[in-house]
Amino acid sequence: MSKAVIVGGGIGGLATAIGFIQRGWEVEVLERSTRIAEVGAGLSLWPNALRALDALGLGEEVRARAIEDGASGIRDSKGRWLSRTDLTAVRARYGSPIMMHRADLLDILRAAVPESALRTGLSVTAVRSDGTVVHSTGVLRGDVIVGADGIHSVVREAVCGEITPRYSGYGAWRVVVMPTEPMGDMGETWGRGERFGYGALADGRVYCFATANMPAGTPGGGLAELRRRFGTWHDPIPSLLAAADESAVLKHDLYELPALKTYVAGRIALIGDAAHAMTPNLGQGACQALEDAVVLARVAAEDGDLTRYDRQRRPRTQMIAARSARIGTVGQLSSAPAVALRNAVLRLVPAGVQFKALAPVLDWEI
Repeated sequence: MSKAVIVGGGIGGLATAIGFIQRGWEVEVLERSTRIAEVGAGLSLWPNALRALDALGLGEEVRARAIEDGASGIRDSKGRWLSRTDLTAVRARYGSPIMMHRADLLDILRAAVPESALRTGLSVTAVRSDGTVVHSTGVLRGDVIVGADGIHSVVREAVCGEITPRYSGYGAWRVVVMPTEPMGDMGETWGRGERFGYGALADGRVYCFATANMPAGTPGGGLAELRRRFGTWHDPIPSLLAAADESAVLKHDLYELPALKTYVAGRIALIGDAAHAMTPNLGQGACQALEDAVVLARVAAEDGDLTRYDRQRRPRTQMIAARSARIGTVGQLSSAPAVALRNAVLRLVPAGVQFKALAPVLDWEI
């Protein structure tokens, strides 16, 4: 029986394990943390990711624990529309995107992997292209080694050498709140060097996220700063922040990877953030990891030619990462003249043009 060793027990790693198990492979998932868990944040899953989950046999279970994503577009800080999303056209052409808690998706994926395949509390120290994995308690060998260990991947060094993630120029906050009043249209609001967005979760809570230009490593940045920056923006942003709990606020700098020359070396393949960590501006980070999982398992089972996985996945994921970075650049503009021009241009772009621009991202088929 062929064996896959998967380094990393997050969304991408578990999805890849499921894909290999479906094809009759033996699987071991090595996770550095002592337990597989996810922090409190929301997650958009676009139709391309749902097709990947359908291929893994989990699509309906995921949809049952999610809510349709009702993000309506982009507004300015006073609440005036800059851009509207044609959700009806998206649903008709691709299916409905959904919003869910990351922990719920991770729970579903974890439950689909046998407990015997999960090994937690192990730190991988080295990987070799012949299929050898050196970890904190010994050595493993596999027919395929999957690097699903995130933007600071240890596995990636065996594929590409040392790669330094680059800072996007802005940090982000995430918080889940229980609103005190009904929410209107969901979506994003763009200011000057700052953005705020929110979306509903299935249990009635609301996932909020925000970004702001700042040097990497800027200290502080809790609820008080969120209220200072966004507390005077349009409703319901002030009430969402008023309902937030300090202990639930997560803040982190946003990094991305440069475009790698390859995702594979010998028996090693990289997926998810280990291969193409991107800014969250398109909501495609987890979606692309799910696509990776399905394609890698299929290619490995068909003929084991991992270069085929690289040819299928690298151009697509790097295109999406570059597009996400461009959106971030535009969204984070801070000078008054540049913001005024951006907003004027956004108001002039027809909804049909925006819908067509989604096609290269959403039209992925298994």
